[in-house]
Amino acid sequence: MYLGILAGLTTCALWGLTFVAPRAVMPFSAFDLAATRYGVFGVTCILLMLNRRFRPTGLPVRLWIYGILLGSFGYAGYFLLVSFAVKDAGAVIPPLITGLMPVLLPIIANARENTLPWRALALPLGLIVVGLVVANASTLANVDTAGPSVINGVLWATVALVVWIGYGIGNAAIMRRPDAPDGLHWTGIQGVGSALSALLLLPTISYGLFATASTGEIVNFAAWSISMGLAASWIATWCWVYASRHVPLALTSQLIIAETVFGVAFGLIYEQRLPTLTEAAGALLQVLGVAMAVYVFGRSSRVEVSAA
Repeated sequence: MYLGILAGLTTCALWGLTFVAPRAVMPFSAFDLAATRYGVFGVTCILLMLNRRFRPTGLPVRLWIYGILLGSFGYAGYFLLVSFAVKDAGAVIPPLITGLMPVLLPIIANARENTLPWRALALPLGLIVVGLVVANASTLANVDTAGPSVINGVLWATVALVVWIGYGIGNAAIMRRPDAPDGLHWTGIQGVGSALSALLLLPTISYGLFATASTGEIVNFAAWSISMGLAASWIATWCWVYASRHVPLALTSQLIIAETVFGVAFGLIYEQRLPTLTEAAGALLQVLGVAMAVYVFGRSSRVEVSAA
């Protein structure tokens, strides 16, 4: 289980780069980066399938369809929904709503799998919720909630939350099956879905920028696009698939809060500043919540082994 936890944390660290990448590629937009990132991910998976080791042969068509849909909606679909939410409601409220996923998904997963007694989950989940609120306390105080666009943004963010929860449950359901596909194969199938979803983003690309941007800006954009496509998409997805197979969903879903913590850390490094008191306190509470969850699940596993 602990290798699975390490794989999950690796995924979160790589996903955390998403918080920095859109700023690092300016003047190119987040839509430009998303289209090229998911395109690189998908093309990489397709090229790797030329090698028999990476080729998912013998899988039923329904698994192909399922994996492609997971890759499409879990990547471009989620990104577009969050982008619409930020456009309508600003940059503060949507992350708070989607940030509830590490709380809601463990509740749903534990209700489905009955992995732990509810009282054992109460403290870790409580620490994560409090940490989320504390980390965003200062920005929440200055949020303007007036106007119908905020309501639209909240709705977009809520749908994005539902999509991510659906992705987490669907991916874990496949990987926990006795006849689950190989992790590399399942990653490749989702990559194909990512490539298809990248096509949806083509109309959003700032094509004119490629003619006016400097050579350095284009090279920087290409470097980030390739890095995000390979590291934050292909490697991260494979690690997440591995974690989904070896760690209960009620725990892996809580590990996702580490994405936010890594994202904040990368953002502070990028901005070359120390965290504020509330940012540091909130991050610490969230890390304590995840550490508590790992301890609780680890203790439960040891008890099961001893009983056997």
